[in-house]
Amino acid sequence: MRVISECTEDLIKRAAQALSDGNLVVFPTETVYGLGADAVNENAVARIYSVKGRPIDHPLIIHISSINGLTDWANEIPGYAIKLARSFWPGPMTLILPKKSLAKSFVTGGQGTVGLRVPAHPLALELLKQFERSGGKGVAAPSANRFGAVSPTTVEAVNDELGSYLATEDLVLDGGQSKVGIESTIIDCRGSNPVILRPGAVTVQMVEECTGTIIDLNQRSNTIRASGLLERHYSPRAQVLLGEKAEAGDGFIAMVSVKTPDGAIRLTSPTNMEEYARDLYIGLRMADQQGLSRIIVKSPEGEGLASAIRDRLNKAAFGK
Repeated sequence: MRVISECTEDLIKRAAQALSDGNLVVFPTETVYGLGADAVNENAVARIYSVKGRPIDHPLIIHISSINGLTDWANEIPGYAIKLARSFWPGPMTLILPKKSLAKSFVTGGQGTVGLRVPAHPLALELLKQFERSGGKGVAAPSANRFGAVSPTTVEAVNDELGSYLATEDLVLDGGQSKVGIESTIIDCRGSNPVILRPGAVTVQMVEECTGTIIDLNQRSNTIRASGLLERHYSPRAQVLLGEKAEAGDGFIAMVSVKTPDGAIRLTSPTNMEEYARDLYIGLRMADQQGLSRIIVKSPEGEGLASAIRDRLNKAAFGK
């Protein structure tokens, strides 16, 4: 595994060639770091599953450089999906659509649908463009961590998660800390109206304004598998407890306005929802790095991004 910190055009071209050669490339996006492989190379995609320890029926999101690649992968694209793509791509949004033959079962988890996204990070976009110029169609890329663990938002977190699993030929592109910090909004676009499967920085209100439809977050299909839908996910080794009283030695996450309980160890102090999302996974990882056994979290209130943050926290705390 080689980490590239000075990502010049020549080095990005080399990373694109590494993808074409069947190797893995970890790259930054605005949400979290992704573990990328050529989405039509079955052996390369199989390595993603092996490195992550991910169940083979769990589909991968395919990253493309622009809306122009949508029709390479998807069929029966409704008008509202085009509106969403034009409004929020590049950006933290994944669309689930009926797949074309290019999307093989080894990348879709055996389903008849495909998840597509155009990331907003400039380094990710340049990598995708270079890969497509050399004949590539898209890069399959789940988060660059072991399955079910906390997603990485820095290169250091990638190394902690996957350093011992990646091969010498694999590359890691350092693009700094991810600005959004939580995974993309996933929207099921198979029906007459959009259905949000996983909330994110593209919020319910934003989707409603764009499409002119009312979104019911309880309307989630049980007939489709997608990233981040398991009840337990995004979990550190430490026990995550929501709304409990923090004791001496506990990690503590809350808005800056909430006083740190006596003896508790402050992990993050966000001043707004954007900071809460951006630094959440760093705080969870910090607790593990310090060997803490419990993390007490005061979940944010409100709609929009706060709802997405609560989704991640509820899954991190599930079953613990």
